[in-house]
Amino acid sequence: MTKLIIFTDLHMVPEGATIIGLDPYQRLKAGIDHVNRYHPDADAVVITGDLTHRADPASYRRLKALLGQLVPPLAITVGNHDERDTFLDTFTEAVTDENGFVQRTIDYPDARLILLDSLYAPPYDYPASHAGYLCPKRLAWLDRQLAEAGGKPCLLFLHHPPHDTGFSGMDMIKLVNGDAFYELILRHGNVRHIFAGHVHRTISGSHRGIPFSVFKSPVHQQPMPFDSPDASLSIDEPAAYGIALVTPEGLLIHTEDYEIAQLESTVA
Repeated sequence: MTKLIIFTDLHMVPEGATIIGLDPYQRLKAGIDHVNRYHPDADAVVITGDLTHRADPASYRRLKALLGQLVPPLAITVGNHDERDTFLDTFTEAVTDENGFVQRTIDYPDARLILLDSLYAPPYDYPASHAGYLCPKRLAWLDRQLAEAGGKPCLLFLHHPPHDTGFSGMDMIKLVNGDAFYELILRHGNVRHIFAGHVHRTISGSHRGIPFSVFKSPVHQQPMPFDSPDASLSIDEPAAYGIALVTPEGLLIHTEDYEIAQLESTVA
């Protein structure tokens, strides 16, 4: 069974900086240490964007050094808090497609992973570029990857959810061409699951018949009230990452709240 660890929304900052009083470096380091201790056998650690908070070179360098401590292999793409060229200047080994987007496929015996670059920039015109977009070139690339999957189930990873999640502020900056995205993948019929971030909450369900999972950040989380129009509101809740296991019959998804995980158990 292919085993995947999924992180999203790392929001790395320069040394000495914090977000709502939280240190993204320490929060992520605790997650990396947890993965290395309990899931060193994972086939990949997939990170779905918002790698830094301000897309500054110092934060990318700091993040790269920290991610270098991971035992499992790394697969990475970008989100709306990133700048593609600045990211690639530091993560020089990152895989891109023929058009320079941070997209790639990874094939395992039981699944094809497809990482998508949903960054709606350049130009970096905020708040518009906080939303996600898959341009015609990126959709055409996805079309080819699905067509060439060779009968394997496909797992898609992108930063922006391609549909509403119930949080009004975040739903205003989801993937803006989600309908085109779904029309494409439904034509192929081989997408088994969609993984996203962006919302900083644990969310699962299905849309147009395809299951999806959204995971929390290692740092700050989205407040639970659904009707807030402010997408920047954040609260301090325990950090988490996702675990996906491909089985002969389908897929298992778990969430690991690693900051509050109990390492010793007793009989209830």
